[in-house]
Amino acid sequence: MSSQDNDQDHRVVAVVLVSAILLAVGLALGFGISKARKGGAEVTQVVPAAAAVPTEQPVVPASTGDDASVVVDNGVVKFYFASGKADLAPGALDALGDAVAAAKAGKKLLVSGFHDTTGNPEQNAELAKQRAFAVRDALLGAGVAESSLELKKPEETAGGEGNNAEARRVEVTIQP
Repeated sequence: MSSQDNDQDHRVVAVVLVSAILLAVGLALGFGISKARKGGAEVTQVVPAAAAVPTEQPVVPASTGDDASVVVDNGVVKFYFASGKADLAPGALDALGDAVAAAKAGKKLLVSGFHDTTGNPEQNAELAKQRAFAVRDALLGAGVAESSLELKKPEETAGGEGNNAEARRVEVTIQP
């Protein structure tokens, strides 16, 4: 009789443990989906095109860690990248709304890639180019004609905006 009670106790404990694990996984997934719907990485300025208003002071990523983000600073769209990555942040296309509209209206867009100063300089330069290509591809995918885009390697590609997280960026500027 005691062995049957023991087996039943083990089953109850197993069910409770499995339930707790499923609850934890469900909460983690729910939190992740909720964060993704809110735009993923946080930024200091709202990125939808309707809210892409020039600011008086520079806007930098809310996080100076390895998160990708996108901000609009005085009409310049700045894409910040995680270290060693060329993946665009969530909300990237929303932030490009004004730039896409300007290009479709006949203006030229200048796309420039920067990198931080850590690691191999040649690999950093190549990564800056891959990041610029990723932004170019997003613009082409949004309907911007290739003739409206100019990829330009900046004179100083090691972006000196402050820290390394801020230096890993691509800028899109609407040309007059």
